[in-house]
Amino acid sequence: MAYILGIDIGTSGTKTVLFSEDGKAVASSTHEYPLYTPQNGYAEQNAEDWWNAVVNSVKDVLDESGIDSADIKGIGLSGQMHGLVMLDADNRVIRKSIIWCDQRTANEVDELNQKVGHDKLIEITANPAITGFTAAKILWVKNNEPENYEKCRHILLPKDYVRFMLTGEYATEVSDASGMQLLDIPKRDWSDEVLQKLGIDKALLGKVYESPEITGEITAKVASLTGLKAGTPVVGGAGDNAAGAVGTGVVEDGKAFTTIGSSGVVFTHTDKISIDKGGRVHTFCCAVPGAWHVMGVTQSAGLSLKWFRDNFCWSEMETALNMNVDPYYLTDKAAETVPIGANRLFYMPYLNGERTPHLDPNARGTFIGLSTIHKKQHLIRAAMEGVSYSLRDCVEVMREMGINVNDMMACGGGGTSPLWRQMLADLYACNVKTTLNTEGPALGVAILAAVGTGIYSSVAEACKAIIKINREQAPIPENIDKYERAYGMYRKLYPAMKGVFAELAEL
Repeated sequence: MAYILGIDIGTSGTKTVLFSEDGKAVASSTHEYPLYTPQNGYAEQNAEDWWNAVVNSVKDVLDESGIDSADIKGIGLSGQMHGLVMLDADNRVIRKSIIWCDQRTANEVDELNQKVGHDKLIEITANPAITGFTAAKILWVKNNEPENYEKCRHILLPKDYVRFMLTGEYATEVSDASGMQLLDIPKRDWSDEVLQKLGIDKALLGKVYESPEITGEITAKVASLTGLKAGTPVVGGAGDNAAGAVGTGVVEDGKAFTTIGSSGVVFTHTDKISIDKGGRVHTFCCAVPGAWHVMGVTQSAGLSLKWFRDNFCWSEMETALNMNVDPYYLTDKAAETVPIGANRLFYMPYLNGERTPHLDPNARGTFIGLSTIHKKQHLIRAAMEGVSYSLRDCVEVMREMGINVNDMMACGGGGTSPLWRQMLADLYACNVKTTLNTEGPALGVAILAAVGTGIYSSVAEACKAIIKINREQAPIPENIDKYERAYGMYRKLYPAMKGVFAELAEL
């Protein structure tokens, strides 16, 4: 039996999973680490913490499984995107990594637009300049910590720092590199034009690979440290969302997934590159060679329901504790008693501003239509529907771009809710499925490793063999009509409130 290893370097911790070649999880280990916020809006982590978590979790799964490490045919890496890791000439980490959710780079976003141009950035990198991307972070260090920038000899993303530690290779792959805003997305390689205009030396960046390609091998030093076998291939892997797509089988045209975690994501695969000139959605190279993905983001998806639960559902939380059930089980049951449209109550899920389709940091969460008829269960249903309408907004942008979505997977905590899945099926007017496989990005990059090492001939072939459907919910015809009317009203709310949100931000 051959085995493959998937390592997912997340924000809260690193999860390492050992899989058999047919995709069954054999052993799993997670090690957590801290997040540092030295100032308001800052978010940093120690790259050494990621490495220690990888070493310890790899040793854990080898000990737990008891397999011979020589039977591990390949290793795949996934990770949080956009983080900045800087190494000096001696390969020492220069400063803490500025990670994806850091918001310090507003001035550098302006600099990007001035030096490259808003339209040119979208043309080359397929995305507008935003604070989260790596290019703005590099400029921030250049502008604010020139001594650190002067010492820098290598720039890596979080998972690619781990790759360097495993193999000694400075490398990345197209899906994660897409989120740096330095990659020519149509050409799938570094953009000389963007780098030149920003004054960033191309020699600082690693070699770009396709996701299933072998990028290096486990060194003898790492083998002695972890128990892995020296020479084990490490493939490119993928950024977390691209890896999650492979882990749910979203690797062909027409296939997509919706994640309802703290934020919400609609992610669709496309064999032909499609870029939204308005920058409302992200277009990245995906983990399937020669293909791309388009991704829309709702900032406060599951966070909206969590916020409401934590602040207004104390009795439900206490009851759930006594019943030994998840509090969301009870909020679902409450929402099921309310009809579609929540008796003319709407919720705009903009607790932390919004990305798709409005790109408005000033937008805020609102309930509209409250009357004395409404009770807690109405607000719960309205919150769930408001998130679903916002995710439908993402799908509508994709449809405008000529991308047809007819096969939808549901992931994340919200995806476990039958009620929420039914809302999505009715609003998308297509079947919504879940998978038996629950390892997400770790499984996705293990699949990429299986392809790169010849266990499977292609990503699509591997996914067909490994990914198994668990549940499938079809849209209910009469619900489609009801939701279309409600969604039409929802789409009128943001234009009516946009000016108010801007004024509110100035109060």
